[in-house]
Amino acid sequence: MSVQGQHYREFVRTFFTSPTAVEGEDDSAKMLRRAAQLRGMEAPDVWVPDNEDATAPSMRDEGAENIVDVVSEHGSDFPGQIHPRVVWHRNDPNTRYRGFQHMLQITDPEKRAVEFIDGFVIPEVGDIDDWKKADEFITIVEEEHGLEEGSLAMSVIVESAQAELALADLRDEISKPTNNLGRLFLLVDGEVDYTKDMRAITPTGELPSWPELRHNTSRGASANGLIAVDGPYDDIRDVEGYHGRMTDNQAKGMLGIWSLTPGQVVEANKAPLPPKTGSWLLDTNDHAAELKEEDTRYVYEGSALELEETSDGRYRLRVDGDERELNADELREELLDLIEYVPSMNDIVDSMEKFQAAKEAGKGAIAMEQSVTLLIDRTEINITKDRMWDEATYQAAQTPITLFQDVYENRLDQHEELKKMYGRNVVERAMNVG
Repeated sequence: MSVQGQHYREFVRTFFTSPTAVEGEDDSAKMLRRAAQLRGMEAPDVWVPDNEDATAPSMRDEGAENIVDVVSEHGSDFPGQIHPRVVWHRNDPNTRYRGFQHMLQITDPEKRAVEFIDGFVIPEVGDIDDWKKADEFITIVEEEHGLEEGSLAMSVIVESAQAELALADLRDEISKPTNNLGRLFLLVDGEVDYTKDMRAITPTGELPSWPELRHNTSRGASANGLIAVDGPYDDIRDVEGYHGRMTDNQAKGMLGIWSLTPGQVVEANKAPLPPKTGSWLLDTNDHAAELKEEDTRYVYEGSALELEETSDGRYRLRVDGDERELNADELREELLDLIEYVPSMNDIVDSMEKFQAAKEAGKGAIAMEQSVTLLIDRTEINITKDRMWDEATYQAAQTPITLFQDVYENRLDQHEELKKMYGRNVVERAMNVG
């Protein structure tokens, strides 16, 4: 169970919701039971028995009972954290009271489920005073059941303009002794309701991507020592689109995402981790093509770039239709601007170890060299790329390693898969570096 201000996960990759009660089934809790038994890469970092949008209003009282039954039975073996979502609404005191009653019911110590529950997810919050109301209700729940104050974490879903504006107020409020907002854990975007609240319209009816909301939520999380999670990606068959969304989020510091299926959980659990093998990309016109490795050479097979060697030993380079004639040095300089390297886990660990050794030897910065042989239209050219490493570079490179370390320390059920993915030696080095 979490302790106030010290939620034991530094990173959350996956936020997986399950309906708490399914109407018309012999066992209305069957989806909960199935989720509670997920393991390995199929199991999320945070499992959210969802007694709000995922469950019909007429089934929510039964849903609260199902949470108690399933979590008390399976909670001790579940490898991630458990944070039920209850009903709440910034403009409706009756809804807030119903959510409060469900929290009281779920955390009744005599029913044993609370032993395995880390906190609650509160949807539809408004301004910062509304966040304080939710915090006060959780404090009353703790007092009512004799739980340690602050032991239940609170995560909020940012799905209104009021909640987005509250992110700017949070830093001034979170440490005040007059509230327990130190129990905050996740800031989760809810783009569907946010779109409704903003009265936004798109020609196709698709959701806007809301990059500003995701940036603001990530910034709010970073400023307050919390964790940011993106909202659901509801086209569950669009794996490429899901990966694209996660890549865009990761560049904003938002490393977690909502997952709707165990398949999405697998993708989201793996996406923030460093790749097993490194790869070279060639970027033209904002499109990065991965180069194919063949016999120690990296081959470009796209159509945006063409290269040929002329009879006088010069080169004719065409990039997106723009043609230039260059000598060998000029060509290398041009290609240096177009190629990028995606480092593997082993590459990152190796570079960090080299920098640590250099720092211990009294050096403040060192050059890391990368060489590659490119093959473009049957023309071969060798490229050498240098990157200076200083303390800031080292700290930036440490983020994916710190993420891996957090995963490895907290997700024992993923150890074998991670060792199989990277190799035992790389895993051991990654756990010791930094």
